[in-house]
Amino acid sequence: MGEVFAGRYELADPIGRGGVGAVWRAWDRRRKRYVAAKVLQQSDAHSLLRFVREQALRIDHPHVLAPASWAADDDKVLFTMDLVAGGSLSHLIGDYGPLPPSFVCTLLDQLLAGLTAVHAEDVVHRDIKPANILLEPTGRGRPHLRLSDFGISMRKGEPRLTETNFVVGTPGYFAPEQLMGAEPDFTADLYAVGLVGLYLLTGHKPDSMEMVSRYEHGVPPAPDRVPEPLWQVLGQLLQPDPQYRFRTATGARKALAGAAEMLTPDATAEQETVEVFDHLGPLPQGFGPDGPLAGGDSADPVGGAGVSGSPAAPAAAATAPSATGSFHLAPPQGGFGAPEQPRTPPAPDNPPTQASPPAASAPPASVPYGSAPYGAVPQRTAGAAPYGLTAGAAPAGAPARRPGPPPKVAIPVLVVALICLTVGVWALIAA
Repeated sequence: MGEVFAGRYELADPIGRGGVGAVWRAWDRRRKRYVAAKVLQQSDAHSLLRFVREQALRIDHPHVLAPASWAADDDKVLFTMDLVAGGSLSHLIGDYGPLPPSFVCTLLDQLLAGLTAVHAEDVVHRDIKPANILLEPTGRGRPHLRLSDFGISMRKGEPRLTETNFVVGTPGYFAPEQLMGAEPDFTADLYAVGLVGLYLLTGHKPDSMEMVSRYEHGVPPAPDRVPEPLWQVLGQLLQPDPQYRFRTATGARKALAGAAEMLTPDATAEQETVEVFDHLGPLPQGFGPDGPLAGGDSADPVGGAGVSGSPAAPAAAATAPSATGSFHLAPPQGGFGAPEQPRTPPAPDNPPTQASPPAASAPPASVPYGSAPYGAVPQRTAGAAPYGLTAGAAPAGAPARRPGPPPKVAIPVLVVALICLTVGVWALIAA
């Protein structure tokens, strides 16, 4: 089975990889459901700051996939999101090529709805592209997309984490003003939405610089496979000058609704041919729909009771790679809530000898602790104390428990909090 991260998330199998981290399918032991867990792989300060900024984003909208929670374990950090299994728009184009115009209208309407919620929080996404737009596996029904990956997004007014004259994003989806070093703005996101719409209708990845050259003499004619009503909306989204674009995602969405009503019936008839299916595949060995299987060798979570169908594995098994190639996080030994390894019972000073049968009135003699086979439960009389202890007395060598998490969990949390405080003070001073 997978490794338990921070005593709560059991990593099942990797399902994706980004610029600074890998995305895993993980079982949330507290909420009893599968989630997508993004694990930070780079530990430099720049990546950690971006990671902290991304996990701090909380946007509750049906068409936005934002982080829901986070955790730290030793020198690793992760945050979790809902698990979306239908692949991305890139997968959909790879499966079907150009999509029907009415189907594209539905997708763009949902994308603009999610972007409206993002912009309402003064956040600029800065990386809108087909690979970052995920789909729920709805089959032949109405599609449902989620805008994801806020790794390079930023709130307007926050300090930038990139150097001067350095542009972040995906080549081919930059707005012209971004290449000129302009500050991130909502209109740059809307330009990327226009490029995504053009990609869905034509099946070919557009080039933002080539699109700029087409506007030298005004709005160019509609490209092949793009209906004229839709081009009236996309053409304005793709204006090189941001002053001539839609100013808000809400305005673009209203114009799109009007264009969708003007589409011919032939375009809407093709929508039934598109199917969004599950792209994640079956769960790995040792996992079921309701979580890790009871008969597996999963380690108990730190600080909680887990499910284990076998005795504790040898120490060497903790460093062996799993079937999915996942990295192993060894549980802390002796820390707060950590499971203790079984120890061999001490042998008594005087080995037991054959005793004569006790008298009928005397209580049965107890079996000395350690004389029974290993793993068997020795029989004791009621109220009798274990070997070497007086009844009612606590073991002399028992470690005293102290409240609070172990240092391996507390130190990373304090480091992340200190970084957030430093960024906040810096932002106040810069303002």
